[in-house]
Amino acid sequence: MIMRKEMEMGGDRAEETGSPIMRTAETLLRVLPMALCVAALIIMLKDSQANEYGSLSYSDLGAFRYLVHASSVCAGYSLLSAVVAAVPRASTMSRAWTFFLLDQLLTYIILAAGAISAEVVYLAYKGDTSITWSQTCGELVVSAARPLPQSRLRSSSPFPT
Repeated sequence: MIMRKEMEMGGDRAEETGSPIMRTAETLLRVLPMALCVAALIIMLKDSQANEYGSLSYSDLGAFRYLVHASSVCAGYSLLSAVVAAVPRASTMSRAWTFFLLDQLLTYIILAAGAISAEVVYLAYKGDTSITWSQTCGELVVSAARPLPQSRLRSSSPFPT
């Protein structure tokens, strides 16, 4: 009789806090993006390139700085959300919606940072001849009256092949 009354009033303690297996799985799935963001941070912060034109690191390009900042925010959020998910608490609808909305926000921020960085790398390697942006990274040569002749544009890439 007492057991039946507990089940009618809200169930046992395991149902209120969620399954330990599900909590562990959610925590691991929230730690995985943190590891990937930290790996991206290490690669971006340690990588630099030098040639006869000078040196280049992530801090020289705004898109790469944005990618580094977005990755660090994502790693911090992933760590915080993994800690919150690991603590046994009752699952509420507001907590689920908060996680969902913050996950979506961070996903779009990282996606935008990756797209912007990919575009910058593409333009550095290929250039855009329709606006007379040559293949040399960071050199923008635009003339409103007439485009520059091909002989004045650099044709070699500063990146080793």
